[in-house]
Amino acid sequence: MKINLCFLKNKTFYKYLLGVFLTGLIISMILTHRDWRTARRDSAGIAPAPSEVSEAVVQVYAARTINWRGYLSVHSWIATKEKDADYYVTYQVMGWNLYFSGNAVVVKQDIPDRYWYGSKPELIEEIRGEKAERAIPKIIKYVNDYPYKTYYNVWPGPNSNSFIANIIRNTPELTVELPPHAIGKDWINKGDFFGNSESGSGYQLSLWGLFGITIGKAEGIEVNLLGMTFGIDFYRPALKLPFIGRIGIKDSPLNKK
Repeated sequence: MKINLCFLKNKTFYKYLLGVFLTGLIISMILTHRDWRTARRDSAGIAPAPSEVSEAVVQVYAARTINWRGYLSVHSWIATKEKDADYYVTYQVMGWNLYFSGNAVVVKQDIPDRYWYGSKPELIEEIRGEKAERAIPKIIKYVNDYPYKTYYNVWPGPNSNSFIANIIRNTPELTVELPPHAIGKDWINKGDFFGNSESGSGYQLSLWGLFGITIGKAEGIEVNLLGMTFGIDFYRPALKLPFIGRIGIKDSPLNKK
């Protein structure tokens, strides 16, 4: 397949890029302005209570980040519940945890669908039953094997979204990608230049999360410029824009068993 990238030489394209950046920044500032010290951290009422379901559950969440980063990106995490367990375990990377403990990876029993310092989480994907049972050991493996436990870089990664994208990319049962404004999601594995797309339905070329292109059934076509994602999803028609996210039909997993 031949891809025409001549638009990169067009000055109008860069004016459009600047316009999208400024528009997204303004909208994001309006949506995310809050005091983190008093922000909500309770359940959003999305996840089923462990007492209500005996089957295994895996959920992927994303929510606007705190402070200035919330104007630009989202923070993502994964929650799991083993079969017959009476609690959830959450997996995520936090920059400040690295500062205080020397390890950026945080694994603990917790509320799976907490407001992220005032931002309501969005459920990106949920799997249950036998599919979740197969996925949980793989998730735990890639959490334990994460190569950047003692390193964190807000932009272009590896960061919290790089961590979750790495798990999704290597867990076949998870078939949806993180939102386009999840900065850091395009950091492939251990800084590889080429690999599978997050959904597993395509391929991705990326230069340390700064520049790249992704083509896949679930992703459509995405172009990454300085960590900003521009793309078109054909499978579930939508535009993908930095700082704003999807405009169009809501994303959902591929129908894989």
